[in-house]
Amino acid sequence: MGKKQHQKDKMYLTTTEWSTLFGGKKAAAGEAGKAASFRRLPFDCCSLSLQPFDNPYCTADGYAFDLLNIVPFLKKFGRNPVTGERLDSKTLIRLSYHKNAEGKYHCPVMFKVFNENSHIVVIRPTGNVFSMEAVEQLNIKRKHFKDLLNDEPFVRADIIHLQDPTNLDKFNMSSFHHLKNSLKVEDEDSKSASTTLKNTSAEAKYILEELDRTYKPEKSEVAKSASKATDRNAAHYSTGRMAAAFTSSTLLPVTEQEAAVVSDDTLRYEKVRKRAAKGYVQMKTNHGELNLEIHCEMVPKTCENFLRLCKSGYYKNTVFHRSIRNFMIQGGDPTGTGRGGESAFGEPFEDEFKSNLVHQGRGVLSMANSGPKTNKSQFFITYRSCRHLDSKHSVFGRVVGGLDVLTSMEKVECDDKDRPKVPIEVLECAVFVNPFDDVTDEMDKEKEAETMAVQKKAEAEKLRKSGVGLDTAFSASTSQSTAIGKYLPAASKRPATQQPDAQPPAMGDTPVEGVKKKKKVTSSGFSDFSAW
Repeated sequence: MGKKQHQKDKMYLTTTEWSTLFGGKKAAAGEAGKAASFRRLPFDCCSLSLQPFDNPYCTADGYAFDLLNIVPFLKKFGRNPVTGERLDSKTLIRLSYHKNAEGKYHCPVMFKVFNENSHIVVIRPTGNVFSMEAVEQLNIKRKHFKDLLNDEPFVRADIIHLQDPTNLDKFNMSSFHHLKNSLKVEDEDSKSASTTLKNTSAEAKYILEELDRTYKPEKSEVAKSASKATDRNAAHYSTGRMAAAFTSSTLLPVTEQEAAVVSDDTLRYEKVRKRAAKGYVQMKTNHGELNLEIHCEMVPKTCENFLRLCKSGYYKNTVFHRSIRNFMIQGGDPTGTGRGGESAFGEPFEDEFKSNLVHQGRGVLSMANSGPKTNKSQFFITYRSCRHLDSKHSVFGRVVGGLDVLTSMEKVECDDKDRPKVPIEVLECAVFVNPFDDVTDEMDKEKEAETMAVQKKAEAEKLRKSGVGLDTAFSASTSQSTAIGKYLPAASKRPATQQPDAQPPAMGDTPVEGVKKKKKVTSSGFSDFSAW
């Protein structure tokens, strides 16, 4: 017990408490203005465009810029955009940032994600970016001045601080030279929507990124005119441009209804469906031969992808990288890891499901994928029924010969990752029947005949407009005496004694030979009804 035990129970505030704890201390005018004007730039942004950089470079002082922004600025002004000092582009240092699986910048040694409180440094000779903690522990304290990634030697003066949490003056945008003096390099062609907007929300940023990935420029008018509908590819519905132009004030007026154009792939698949044609492939493995029947008339796009890959030798010398007894065996990946492969169309394509194509029984051939619309080149063959895979994987064929070979493949032992200990290889794939080739040849002939007909029609129209051949046609029509005008020449052989102005003989005169005179009918009253 001391005499100051009740000191904190006093009923007043001391000067220290008032000034430090209860807001009594007022900052100086200079300090208040400086704190209010401080606007911090994130470490992963260009100090010139104030936007996240893609090709980062830095100066010897640690100011980071994007290459596409700093080069035009130096060509025009020749000064550091932040400090205003003279700067040569040859002194710029390229930064090699490393990203983790989530796409965030991190230290390649400590694997710590960089944030606004990280101490970030770069090694001048290599440009590799590390956290100061890694460099201090592994280089400075151990006096081992070699790059932590490629062992390239450097000196302590080569350590450049990109971000020091204790000194953030270099990130104060209100002190940047180019912002104070409004120094800009206008280049409208290189600007994108994300760089022209100052403040964007997360939703707007996501929409702009999605637009950059998926936007495709509209076809030119020449391409549109070249893809007009013909008798071969005209759809039973219209393009809708006439109705859209009628109801919209922003579209150009269209006064003619045009039929929509059906794509060549749709026409080919429709022809294959009408023929009910199937494909046949023989897959040669180191265990034997598997004869596969392909359902081209039901799932044409999936079947065409498989047949084209087989024909091009894509599956040659590949392995079945996954085999699970009483389930299935999977292959079709040239890398042999299960994460590779590419479709015959160059990009993943959509699924094709049919109610009568299910994973029922042994030897069903189906596509492997990583989700909806991710079909590429990988496939699998079932060892037994797998109805839980229906409407998730596209069934496109079945094994019609070589089930004993499939049994031999199933008996191969696998490791903990379901990978066969003895490799099961695909030596070659031979395509026996490919209905798509026959349909393609037929369509090529139809296109050629259509082109010839269009050319002949254009030539005839050209001759009609130019008037060539009219004289020949007229002379040919007058020289034929067996036509409708065969009696016209008889008028020219009229006797000379008969004048053109002579009157025909009156009634009662001698009748013309060969012409019977009609009997005159007279009224005979009511007694004779023959004239009625």
